[in-house]
Amino acid sequence: MEKKKILSNKLFLYMTEFFAGMSVMAVELGASRLLAPYFSSSQIVWTIIIGTIMIAMALGNIYGGRKADKDPDPGKLYGRILIAALWIAAIPVLGKYIILGISAVLIFAVNSNFLVIAAFAACMIVFVFPLFLLGTVTPSLAKYTTDSLEDNGRIIGTLGAFNTVGSIIGTFMPTFVTIPAVGTGVTFLIFAGILIALSIIYFVSPTDESSDTTKNRIKKEAPRIISSVLIFAICCVWGHSSSFAFWEKDLTYEGESVYNYLQVKETKDRVILSTNVLFGVQSILVKNGELTGMYYDYAMAAPYMAGVKEKKNGEALDVLILGMGSGTYATQLSRYFDNVNVEGVEIDDKITDLAHKYFELPANTKVTTYDGRAYLAAIDGKYDVIMVDAYQDITIPFQMSSVEFFTMVKNHLKDEGVMVVNMNMYSDSDISGKDGDASINTYLADTISSVFDNVVIVDVPGNTNKELFASGNSSFLENLKENAELESNQTLRNMMLAASDSATEYISTGHVMTDDKAPVELLGMKQIDLIIKDEVAYYKEIYRQRGISGLLELL
Repeated sequence: MEKKKILSNKLFLYMTEFFAGMSVMAVELGASRLLAPYFSSSQIVWTIIIGTIMIAMALGNIYGGRKADKDPDPGKLYGRILIAALWIAAIPVLGKYIILGISAVLIFAVNSNFLVIAAFAACMIVFVFPLFLLGTVTPSLAKYTTDSLEDNGRIIGTLGAFNTVGSIIGTFMPTFVTIPAVGTGVTFLIFAGILIALSIIYFVSPTDESSDTTKNRIKKEAPRIISSVLIFAICCVWGHSSSFAFWEKDLTYEGESVYNYLQVKETKDRVILSTNVLFGVQSILVKNGELTGMYYDYAMAAPYMAGVKEKKNGEALDVLILGMGSGTYATQLSRYFDNVNVEGVEIDDKITDLAHKYFELPANTKVTTYDGRAYLAAIDGKYDVIMVDAYQDITIPFQMSSVEFFTMVKNHLKDEGVMVVNMNMYSDSDISGKDGDASINTYLADTISSVFDNVVIVDVPGNTNKELFASGNSSFLENLKENAELESNQTLRNMMLAASDSATEYISTGHVMTDDKAPVELLGMKQIDLIIKDEVAYYKEIYRQRGISGLLELL
């Protein structure tokens, strides 16, 4: 076996450990961003990512150790690193198509746990193999760097330190530098390129043999090097796009922030913000100023409940929105009321930028970049209306779903103040809470009912949303009807009166969430399964009767 001169002082091997550790963490974080637009960024998805990656690394450790004992040739290791790098480079080219293909198959094949099964299958197919190969690095390097038992502890410790430092950098760099700056696809390409360069340096480095032998060795490796560079170049050309919704044409904006995938789509009469390509609309602007026909309209019942029409002598209604988004609710309030002060809290400042650029968020609307609960803990002010709209698909922050949180909201409401909560995952087969099998909406409503004395729910026709209103004021429904009667806009007046008539007093079933126990991810996943089941029932029947050709004709 020829020995490379570059390995003489072991520094190159240590750097290999460093870059391998860095790349593993970068791929893990990239995996979360690649999956999030399709499956959400909930704790469930993170658990699947971490679990599958740990399985891959463990198997790689075992395989790498056995291969190193059987054939202690560093060239075999760097060959595996090169293959892993090319696979990682191909992820931004093929990954999203694989994910959607898996989803399309499973959505017809499974009746429950769709998100778990689909996310797990995607991780296994897309990410396990390259991380398995990178898992062989540490045991292989331990073999190559250890010369005797006298210094093996020091050397193994040094390898571990390089791996740890690389992992730290690989954790922070994608989150705070590369993904916000250049996107998930280019992030994969950057770290794949580092591993490819590392492997090429090894293969072209001279050996201890004669110069002729070294030249022959380089010639022998030339086809592998050239083909790897060409494959990587192709991946760079086809994989640099940040488009997750690749089937969409003429998007106004598509990009990523530290927290979200962001998509702005414009039609003739509307501008729409989505943070997930599979789970619908997060914010909307109706260009002509009319009502949206969505839950934002029905949430406007809260100002009427709090007496917006009763304010006199320039007195204004104070409204706080937790989960401002692109400001649909704030814009609605500013269009229909001239005596409302609106303040918003939004954790993603890039969404706020989009709100000002595309969604006509009034320039004088105060928006604080902060977590909603942390903001409440930091202020002393009280409001007439607090809207809680921080729930997206199954990404429900547990810290904003507990008794402790809603108690904080209540403490920041004025005596006749009203909280409105958008609950966005109702399906036709919504679980009612009987027999202990309660839905996420039941848990949220029960938790709120344990804090507020008066809770009602209003249906949003044609949506998987319901609006929950809670107050310490027992006459808030009477206020809604009385103030709605004073509304000069006939469309809004009729909608508010309809909301008043359909408002149903909520009776708690005793399912309460606390900071210590709030299983929002599992409950949300169960609810998504119900919604998917309702939505695809028609297509499943077409498939059952007419097969794949029937589906293709329908589409």
